[in-house]
Amino acid sequence: MATIDGLPPLREVIRDHELVAKKSLGQNFLLDLNLTARIARSAGDLAGSDVLEIGPGPGGLTRGLLVEGARRVLAVEKDPRCMAALSEIAAAYPGRLEVIEGDALEVDVRAHLTPPIRIAANLPYNVGTELLVRWLTPPEWPPFWQSLTLMFQREVAERIVAKPGTNHYGRLAILAQWRCDAKIVMSLPPEAFTPAPKVHSAVVHLTALPEPRYPADPKVLERVVAAGFNQRRKMLRAALKSVHPQIEALLEEAGIPPTERAERVSIEAFCRLARLVAAA
Repeated sequence: MATIDGLPPLREVIRDHELVAKKSLGQNFLLDLNLTARIARSAGDLAGSDVLEIGPGPGGLTRGLLVEGARRVLAVEKDPRCMAALSEIAAAYPGRLEVIEGDALEVDVRAHLTPPIRIAANLPYNVGTELLVRWLTPPEWPPFWQSLTLMFQREVAERIVAKPGTNHYGRLAILAQWRCDAKIVMSLPPEAFTPAPKVHSAVVHLTALPEPRYPADPKVLERVVAAGFNQRRKMLRAALKSVHPQIEALLEEAGIPPTERAERVSIEAFCRLARLVAAA
């Protein structure tokens, strides 16, 4: 069977290295190298960029990123069983693949990467959202990365790109869209993976904006948004009581009806309210 790069098909790699996917690590391997190459292409022009990949597993997306011209790939993998398979890819692409064995939530990757930097990953389901929130909320903006091309469960992907007034609109949509352009670029059925998950998956591409869409203190905005959506069925005058004692007056000054619910409030309006809360 032909492959994209002359290396063995992923089914052979998994068989030869006895890589049975572990549920405890959130592993679902994507074995079709044509699909992994499509995901790599959706990350944009990789030539001249370092690419950070989290959870490469047997290396399907890793190979796609290298074939599509990534200058260097830094792969962070928690599962020691995958190291031998990844080292075979590194040998086929001398100087272009570095693999770190470790937990992506704990490894400091910045010292291993040279800008411009893109992040592309079939994220393990159990850490995907936490990693995304970390990448979207750095101490300074713009961040160290130019773009994120990430696979999630379909429901999480829809929460990232959701618009006000829809069921999926919430904290994640505001975090992502306040500072990025976000769109779903690809959908994948369960049978594309081994083992097949119980849910559909989707790839989201986020491009970092030079500065946030609307001015606001990130910590104040996060506090306001979190309070609003923690009790999303409540009117904002009740949900935001803990944010400021005069919250009803601040809502009116921001042009938000105090009887409105968080899911119907735009990012721009949340930012206006955050500025007023910070000033008060």
